[in-house]
Amino acid sequence: MLIRDGLRRSRQEPFPIVIIGAGFGGVGMGIALKEAGLEDFTILERGDDVGGTWRDNTYPGCACDVPSHLYSYSFALNPNWTRAYSPWNEIRDYIRDCAERWDIMRHIRFGTAVEEAWFDETQALWHLRTSAGEEHTARVVVSAVGGLVNPKIPDLEGRDDFAGPAFHTARWRHDVDLRGKRVAVVGTGASAIQVVPSIAPEVGHLTVFQRTPPWIMPKPDRAFTELEKALNRHVPGLMRLRRTGIYLATEAIGTGIVWNNPVNQMLETIARRHIEQEIPDPELRRKLTPDFRLGCKRLLFSSEYYPVFLRDNVELVTAPAKRVTKTGITDSEGTHRRFDVIVWATGFSLDIARAPFPIRGLGGRTLDEAWANGAQAWKGVAIHGFPNWFTIMGPNTGPGHTSVLVYSEAQIHHILGAIRYLRRTGARFLQVRADAQQRYNDELQRRLPNTNWNAGCTSWYLGADGQNLTLFPGYAGEYVLRTRQFWPFAYDIAS
Repeated sequence: MLIRDGLRRSRQEPFPIVIIGAGFGGVGMGIALKEAGLEDFTILERGDDVGGTWRDNTYPGCACDVPSHLYSYSFALNPNWTRAYSPWNEIRDYIRDCAERWDIMRHIRFGTAVEEAWFDETQALWHLRTSAGEEHTARVVVSAVGGLVNPKIPDLEGRDDFAGPAFHTARWRHDVDLRGKRVAVVGTGASAIQVVPSIAPEVGHLTVFQRTPPWIMPKPDRAFTELEKALNRHVPGLMRLRRTGIYLATEAIGTGIVWNNPVNQMLETIARRHIEQEIPDPELRRKLTPDFRLGCKRLLFSSEYYPVFLRDNVELVTAPAKRVTKTGITDSEGTHRRFDVIVWATGFSLDIARAPFPIRGLGGRTLDEAWANGAQAWKGVAIHGFPNWFTIMGPNTGPGHTSVLVYSEAQIHHILGAIRYLRRTGARFLQVRADAQQRYNDELQRRLPNTNWNAGCTSWYLGADGQNLTLFPGYAGEYVLRTRQFWPFAYDIAS
């Protein structure tokens, strides 16, 4: 991704750049600018540290479900990962280490949330108003706000009536002692399958409320030996070889996650055998077995989740939570259970078609107005009507099978190419052409119905209207080849 032959330090007029967010995307964009010799940039981060979702999610058992050597920047391979799948704190520390190594920290304004942004066509400048009462101006804005930001808590009757502690996994209350307590975990998604096995041994009784069981594959996690880490440090090319092998494996497995084919059927067979081997009780096994095609919802990985239901202090409830009372939860069948603590493991509010804050582009048109019929962006990076505004992990750029960083690095490279073009030509601004954006998104929507994600289940991949604005319907390699290079012919240029 790095442009080591990049721009010579500019002798032109100032070219301020604002990046929103200091997670993997924002820090990676900052590093790319540094490598290109560009120092005139500011990162606005609403939190108190870098890391994004890996700063916010600190619940017991929190870890990545993508192998460590692939869930890292391609230009900053880490020989010191302690496990095949890294825990949250190692990932956060890795992002922080990269930010410090490339001198990014001094560019970051922590505790600064963007509240509004608007484009001044006369000046060809973006104006951004922040929670600190400041106004920043920029020639280019890069939005790297991410999607896993705002916790989603179900709007159950009486939700605020509960007398004890109730919190979301993404806002874990480390001050709450769970030892010996009656604990409810609502949800069985990616965070639940990690937190449930982690807290089960210490709580008095654990009740898991399941609406829909997920497909779960065994997770081949293990600790790396000191010898392996030493070899990573001292054998040239070894980590690169490992990363490449993992990437190719995820692409191969992705064939069955994205499409319905023999690979999909093989994966489902493995997942069914996983349940059969871990759960001897046929009735419990039935409750934990999905009735939808593998891949329709996010495929999860855990070797610890199923065995937890064999514990005497763990109960699975398949009647969804319906009402919260002062003392506990009543399910949809009318059974009331008393709890000391409620944990919401219910994911995030991922509304792709809504702007994270008011954004006004050309002619004062807001992004919400532009996306009234669904979010669209060219390659997920550029949006017609919003010149010099770029997004990292925009609409339809999520991976369903591999590392998000493969996608975001391609986007960063594209955005850097656009910045280089603006500086080299002296153009005032550029915006993606409406026809280019429409053709690209029409193609995506033609391809998406043929994927497993549109196989009929209820999933956070799909919006309320059933439209998939989240994932890219193909291999990561295809997306990288189509996105990495900046092509001016797809843009209207204002000189």
